[in-house]
Amino acid sequence: MSETPLPFMVVSLVVLAVFFVVDLLVIGRRPHVPSTGECVRHIGFFVVMALIFGALIWKVAGSKPAIEFYSGWLTEYSLSIDNLFVFVIIMSNFAVPLQLQRYVLSVGITIALLLRGVFILAGTALITRFTWVFFIFGFFLLYTAWNMVSSRGKQEEYHENGLIRALRRVIPITSHYDGERLRTTFEGKRYFTPMLVVFLAIGTTDVMFAFDSIPAIFGLTKDPFIVFTSNVFALLGLQQLYFLLGSLLDKLEYLPLGLAVVLAFIGVKLILEALHGNTLPFINGGHPLTAVPDIPTWASLLVIVLAVGIAALASVLKSRRQSLATASQGKNQ
Repeated sequence: MSETPLPFMVVSLVVLAVFFVVDLLVIGRRPHVPSTGECVRHIGFFVVMALIFGALIWKVAGSKPAIEFYSGWLTEYSLSIDNLFVFVIIMSNFAVPLQLQRYVLSVGITIALLLRGVFILAGTALITRFTWVFFIFGFFLLYTAWNMVSSRGKQEEYHENGLIRALRRVIPITSHYDGERLRTTFEGKRYFTPMLVVFLAIGTTDVMFAFDSIPAIFGLTKDPFIVFTSNVFALLGLQQLYFLLGSLLDKLEYLPLGLAVVLAFIGVKLILEALHGNTLPFINGGHPLTAVPDIPTWASLLVIVLAVGIAALASVLKSRRQSLATASQGKNQ
């Protein structure tokens, strides 16, 4: 159950819907490459809005839901930044023209929000009826964290999934884009453009992102309103962040390590909560383990801020040292 008053939730969802429509379906429909200044202003606006929204939650519902929102928003936002790596690879793999990438991102982010909404509804129904699902979420996040650490330093590549490979075999797809069109005419014949494949690639990739992000947010809050609004604020401004960080993503070398720490922490937190509310008969005879420690919400926020902040700072410092070393070598030659 949500601790936030119903009128506040209704007004918030209406305002977020307006934000989303303007951000993705109005601004995102303009086929141009945003300048650095435009990206910074756009991202800054939504970051400030998220901070204000958390403060309003604090005022109308108390500190606990507000801290849960900030924790969830920071986690989802950090995961979204990491996901931009894959978006860059997909755009490059399918040679999407630069002026069309913003439109592709707007459609992809819309798909992501719809999928996350479905996952949130399913997750809420599961945790309401079956507390043992926290064990699954928790171990899955631990596996994801381990996978992030073990695959660090490897060249990430995008591989077409079976759906897209099958699609290429059954329908005619041209190798040329025709603006935003999904269908085009070439030498008197009708073809699908690569835009259709790009949308499918983005959409199916979003499904995999949801598998990571939704268990993570449920490890921080059980309030579906907080879960949903955290995800919306994490997706708003994401296309501007893509263009702002597109050339810098490879310099955020330690970000996966920071995210791995966050996901591992949340995974442990979920497992502890599952033990605290245990109903499985083969664990303690089906009774809760009351001696299991309860991690407070403020501790979650602290771990998230420190892990992501230190990883980002370390990445920037290493990149700066490498740039200075390269410049020094150039002068000596």
